[in-house]
Amino acid sequence: MGNKVMMILVTIVAIGLISACSSDIEENGQHADNIEVREEGFPIVDEEITMTMMGPNAQGTEWEDMPFFQDYAEETNIQFEFNTPPASDFGTNLNLALSSGDLDDIIYGPIDLTSGMEGEYGEQGQFLPLEDLIEEYGPNIKKVLEERPDIKKSITSADGHIYALPHINTDHRGKWVNPVWYNGKWLNSLGIEKLPESTDDLYDLLIQFRDEDPNENGKADEIPISSEGIEPIRMLFLNAFGLKSQGIEEIDGEVRYAPITENYKEYLIYMSKLYEENLLDPEIFSQSEDQVTAKGQENKIGLLGGYYSYFLTGEANDEAINNPMTVPLTSPVSDELIVTASQGFSRGAFILTKENLYPEASIRWVDYFYTEDGGVYLDQGPEGYRWEWADEEKNKRNQLPLPEEYDNTEDYRKTLTPSYGIAAPFLNPPLDVKEEPDNFALFTIDETEEKREPYYQVAIPEVSIKREEQKEINAIEVDLESYVEQMEAKFITGVEPISNWDNYVETIKGMGIERYVEIHQEAYDSWKSN
Repeated sequence: MGNKVMMILVTIVAIGLISACSSDIEENGQHADNIEVREEGFPIVDEEITMTMMGPNAQGTEWEDMPFFQDYAEETNIQFEFNTPPASDFGTNLNLALSSGDLDDIIYGPIDLTSGMEGEYGEQGQFLPLEDLIEEYGPNIKKVLEERPDIKKSITSADGHIYALPHINTDHRGKWVNPVWYNGKWLNSLGIEKLPESTDDLYDLLIQFRDEDPNENGKADEIPISSEGIEPIRMLFLNAFGLKSQGIEEIDGEVRYAPITENYKEYLIYMSKLYEENLLDPEIFSQSEDQVTAKGQENKIGLLGGYYSYFLTGEANDEAINNPMTVPLTSPVSDELIVTASQGFSRGAFILTKENLYPEASIRWVDYFYTEDGGVYLDQGPEGYRWEWADEEKNKRNQLPLPEEYDNTEDYRKTLTPSYGIAAPFLNPPLDVKEEPDNFALFTIDETEEKREPYYQVAIPEVSIKREEQKEINAIEVDLESYVEQMEAKFITGVEPISNWDNYVETIKGMGIERYVEIHQEAYDSWKSN
């Protein structure tokens, strides 16, 4: 386990129960009552225990009220007290907790926790190493990491320890990065049968959206493109100009910073043209989620930037199948078809802190979610809400009807489980394992297979960065990221003329971008060689 944490097996009893405690807890003057942790099956402990959990609330439902936590507590005999600030405030709250040392037992689905931070707080003893716990108490996690060595090396910190478990998504949506959808009603109104395949084609269609009254209300109120901020639509256009990221990306083994490339300049010129000609929502950089949703529900948006189109339109699932996904675009500077893809997993989803008196039970608690059944359980909630078994053998699930008060599955699902809007720690299985796919699910599968999967490229793998180098990156990023995003908005809106491009690039170089790229190059090279 390393010098920080040494797990002591206290008693091995005939019925296969293990009683254990953590020696570093004892060294700190904290003592957990000896508990018997079952090697397999439920309950995990015979005597009920309670721990604390900190996580980002992206659901709008109190975690203690979710059927998932209530049901699993009965199965496991493990209860939680929750500390769940809104997702928008979670990063600040987590940093304060880490700085003060006032930590909950478990950090669940954290936001913006880098590999360097994992390593730093691990070396400080605030996070517990997990690899020995996985060996003893996490057979399902162990199996996944053996089958996916790429995941194992990506979640292993530079010091050789694993401090956080991953979120793994094998669902067809697992590699989605900001899909964008067309308003099918507008396409039908204009008689559009072939979707744009280049930025020039898209420009022509957006002109039609603006000028030809596709919402058929007799008013010039159409907004050709809109989203909450530019992030939901950004990747569609970056890809068109040969880029995979608005930050670090790897091209044929070479790492570069995309926002200072000529391709990025051309992206800005094109987006500025859309903005100037009222093809891009003039409020895109300032509007709230509620504001853009109101526009969508009034049928005023042609190109919809949202995870699902119905998030903006308010349509039912069966209506949303008429809103096709965009196809990858080419541009005058790039004829390569690119769709930026997630790796299908992310690090940092589940962390045990130094305050945790029951690390063995904690790993047993989360280990079940790295199976197909456990993945469905966490993703969809317990049986009887979103699904039920279709046969006595429990080989197939049926999807249950939505309660009348919900228009779509996601609005309901986020009341059931924390696996909504955050990277929860589990193996998310393919859709057909979770349920019999409905029409909308089959539609998204077909759209993904046709329009995304053949063109997937990962910007850069999940790499581990050394503690000291992470501090350098953090110091550079403090100003770098905000400057790039501010200048993106200024260039697009015309507040900053594109003639000032060279000054913009020189400013970024002055922020230490060469060292920033060098650190990522070294981390990538190390990742590739392992």
